[in-house]
Amino acid sequence: MASSTSTLQQASPTRTMIPAWVKGVLMPMDKLEVHQKGIRHKAVSVFVMDGTSVLIQRRALSKYHTPGLWANTCCTHPYWDEDAAICAVRRLEDELGITGLQPEFRDQIEYRADVGDGMIEHEVVDLFVASSTVKTIRLDPNPEEVADTRWVDIYDLAKEVAQNPETFTPWLRIYLADHLDLVLTNC
Repeated sequence: MASSTSTLQQASPTRTMIPAWVKGVLMPMDKLEVHQKGIRHKAVSVFVMDGTSVLIQRRALSKYHTPGLWANTCCTHPYWDEDAAICAVRRLEDELGITGLQPEFRDQIEYRADVGDGMIEHEVVDLFVASSTVKTIRLDPNPEEVADTRWVDIYDLAKEVAQNPETFTPWLRIYLADHLDLVLTNC
């Protein structure tokens, strides 16, 4: 018999249950519904760094919000009752084929942003940073998640975002504008 946790994790390929707060109570909710209603929910973001170079990804064109926009290395929602650190490692592999990294927790950030098509991200994000090197990291992006990747100096990225904000996800713009110090600590 399947556990209730696995049933809540993925009800169907298009219906993922994520932890969200309803009337102050954390409960599993449908991810699409959470975004359509702008409900506050848990999230995880990872930055893979090589000094001041950061690995960024361009979201797949099939994503239901912010398709084709550039984002940090990995951003996702944990399954119901999934530890954020485990989620960070899982999604690095699921999205980019990256294994062997142990992202370090930096802080928890809350933001609310319009992501287009009437959807809102209202996230309480556990922010992680992992160190690697451009030369040794092996990438195998999942085309259902990632259209492209590139390494870029984070200060050059901040300039790009300022010049062309429409090509970057709202959350990446927020991280670079308000939380760059968290990403760069010990890099």
